[in-house]
Amino acid sequence: MKIYADRAPAAARQLVTDLLVAIWVYAAIRAAMWLHDLVQKLAVPGQRLEGAGTGLADGLSDVGGKINRVPIVGDELTAPFNGAADAARSLAGAGQQQQDVVDDLALALSLGLLVFPLGLVLFVWLPLRLRWIRRAGAAATLRDAPAGRDLLALRALATQPLRKLTKIDPDVAQAWRRGDEDTVAALAALELKGLGLRG
Repeated sequence: MKIYADRAPAAARQLVTDLLVAIWVYAAIRAAMWLHDLVQKLAVPGQRLEGAGTGLADGLSDVGGKINRVPIVGDELTAPFNGAADAARSLAGAGQQQQDVVDDLALALSLGLLVFPLGLVLFVWLPLRLRWIRRAGAAATLRDAPAGRDLLALRALATQPLRKLTKIDPDVAQAWRRGDEDTVAALAALELKGLGLRG
């Protein structure tokens, strides 16, 4: 399996592209984390509302518990404090709900920000990279096989531009059919060079 080309310009191009893709992914993840943290700041009022509501509810419940100990009138005086404590708990619940909404929003926005850059990597760069690795690995195997040069030459005849083919021989197909060793070697080298491999 070949990860990088044999020829320096092609290998350098691949290495630079791989590094740029890694930087792209890192930058996208950092941007998504920054956006998540930024949106999370919207939860601060909800946290304060929850804290204030919980503190008020606890305080009112304590006062209601102490007033309840007053003989004869304790039960009647406790009811407004218990009602106010329930209202404060509702306030704390609203604060918690606001935090939950902000959490969901932060997650959705940060994931949404990642969709495009990671989609480009997964559906454009990665398939092209894997295709080259597969093709280069197969070509490197053929390069060393006894009849591999013939197959590489045939592939060059089918895929290489005509101007490159006619530079080898004006009647390159006929020379290949005759089994001309120089033509076959030149065609195989052309195909390998197209993949960034040495002939």
